[in-house]
Amino acid sequence: MNRAHLDKLFTVLLAGTLAGLALAAAALPAALVFGLGFKGLMPYSKLPEALVTSQPAQRSNLYANDGRTLITSFYLEDRVDVPLSEVAPVMRQAIVAAEDARFYQHHGVDVRGVARALTAITDDGSRQGASTLTMQYVRNALAGDPRLTEEERARATEISVDRKIREMRYALKLERELDKDQILTRYLNIAYFGAGAYGIAAASKRYFSTSPANLTLAQAALLAGLVRSPTTDDPINGDADAALARRAYVLDRMVETGQVSAEEAAQAKAEQLQLRPSATPNDCTAVPDEHNDWGFFCDWFTRWWGEQSAFGASRDERQRLLRRGGFSIVSSLDPDIQQRATEQVLRIYDVGNRRAAPTAVVEPGTGRVLAMAVNRYYSTADNPPGQENYPNTVNQLIAGGGDIVGYQGGSTFKLFTLLAALESGLPLNTTYNSPSRIITKYTVDGGQANCGGYWCPANASPAWMNGPRTMWSAYGRSVNTYFAWLTQKVGADRVVEMAQRLGIGLRAKDDADMARYSAREWGSFTLGVSATTPLDLANAYATVAAEGVWCAPSPVASITDSTGHEVAAGRPNCRQALDTDVARAAADASRCPVGDQSMYRRCDGGTAEELRPRLRRPLAGKTGSSERNATETVVAFTPQLAVATIAANPDDPRDAVGGGVQVRQIAAVGDVLAYALRGQPVRDFVPPNYSIAYQVTGPRGGN
Repeated sequence: MNRAHLDKLFTVLLAGTLAGLALAAAALPAALVFGLGFKGLMPYSKLPEALVTSQPAQRSNLYANDGRTLITSFYLEDRVDVPLSEVAPVMRQAIVAAEDARFYQHHGVDVRGVARALTAITDDGSRQGASTLTMQYVRNALAGDPRLTEEERARATEISVDRKIREMRYALKLERELDKDQILTRYLNIAYFGAGAYGIAAASKRYFSTSPANLTLAQAALLAGLVRSPTTDDPINGDADAALARRAYVLDRMVETGQVSAEEAAQAKAEQLQLRPSATPNDCTAVPDEHNDWGFFCDWFTRWWGEQSAFGASRDERQRLLRRGGFSIVSSLDPDIQQRATEQVLRIYDVGNRRAAPTAVVEPGTGRVLAMAVNRYYSTADNPPGQENYPNTVNQLIAGGGDIVGYQGGSTFKLFTLLAALESGLPLNTTYNSPSRIITKYTVDGGQANCGGYWCPANASPAWMNGPRTMWSAYGRSVNTYFAWLTQKVGADRVVEMAQRLGIGLRAKDDADMARYSAREWGSFTLGVSATTPLDLANAYATVAAEGVWCAPSPVASITDSTGHEVAAGRPNCRQALDTDVARAAADASRCPVGDQSMYRRCDGGTAEELRPRLRRPLAGKTGSSERNATETVVAFTPQLAVATIAANPDDPRDAVGGGVQVRQIAAVGDVLAYALRGQPVRDFVPPNYSIAYQVTGPRGGN
């Protein structure tokens, strides 16, 4: 049995209860009839919260950092509230004429409408139901309120006399609390218009690609006609002829109620059905095709949102709130920098290459992520046989998560040993006569760097690396034996702790277990044997750039809720993680690898010396190569920006990328920095004080 027949059956059942009331309506005012003739219709003394503070689901919109460029939307119901002042008067008139012509005369329940429902049931589309706009709003608000249980929401739409009487009582009470325009506003924003469009704003866009304020008479009449049967009459997916018939009915009603002239109605009826459909994108796979590379940033945003306790007690609850909360989210994504980063990544590897070059760009001092690029299509489309993650993937190759634990960072992890040593009280001038190979106290089970069961790393280029080295020169030339010695001196556990303090997430189970149970024995950690991601690395180095201020990586610049109020979770989440002088000293040493010069003129060679001349501004950073060149990494930063890129095979860590790719990585990082910093003032690093450069002291600050 369809809904129309159920409604007619219900009306017949209700007739026995309301017949006397309907007959009296012609002679007595509604309030008198209700007061004397039907005690059950007296209004409730208290309204449900769903009617006091209505919370219909509204879509959330994610914008680029300009606040205007839409990345995508998130919704369960495509709806965004608008005030009545932004709805064309003709639309207000059409909905009233179609659904409740006496809306401005009754007090929530139209007794004349009840009488008509008992005597004018027809099949030609002209049946006048007993539900007023206020009653319909009550039904929709109760059925869609997330604060109610499933059972309570189901009761709001059940076919029963109890439900109808409950609606009437709530409607009477609601009209004592709100004026007519407030009720009409709520109704227009909650009604379903078909084709997935909830509310007049979404419906105007869905059918005509316009705003509610610009609706024409013919468009308004069509939309007003859809609310009775939005699924069957939907002219996009349903019956266009039925939609036109309902449009004609609404126009006739507007003539009858004096809203438009017969001539205006006839002209509107003669118009062709001129639909201009536009679908609102939903979720990350719906980012614009021409900006498919935004998908990875969008994906990371949803993961970030799911981790914010401010949005709910569980991940599922937080995701539901995103899709029904009506948030306006201005992201940190800079479309120009994102495009440049993507172009440069594709110069490292093209989309079809089994190897990837995930890259992240982070702003020091805020943690805002300006770009996330990788040579992949963000897509759930099938890949050729044997190709799990290319050219299509939705795996988070840049930030990690899910099955992606990351890639070995190589010598970029020497930063954490450098910081731990400086924090312990050792100066930058700490000197060690670095040999070709060093036998450490750390036991190992196997591998190339194994000398009788002890870890014994060697320098990659002895002629260039061996000999007396300070932190400046050892970091610049990436001297393995110096940093193995330094790790022994300060303690491997302090190096691991430093990395975790700066946000290096140990996602691989073996790495996490080593950090938890065997950090004191993890000497090789300084050479980057642990898996990491470009985002973690870029943000850790950004902490040094920001003079020790660590900020949680963030995909947002601001968040406002559906009422226009700022949400605090959108602000940067920062803390002083390092002593300022420790960070300044680390930045000073980090100038050596990239061809810059330290404040004390102590740099004497670097692994990426071509970077600084290309950028022509103060620069710091580090390169890293894991064992057998399985991965290659480049990180570079200025006081304003940090960029990290890792070359790896996400599907097969045994597929060594080789050292040659680092040349392309260095060029890509330099280009992204130069482009992103164009027009920005040249800022220099603050020099470390003499004490931390040359004198052994007690521990310096810390977390």
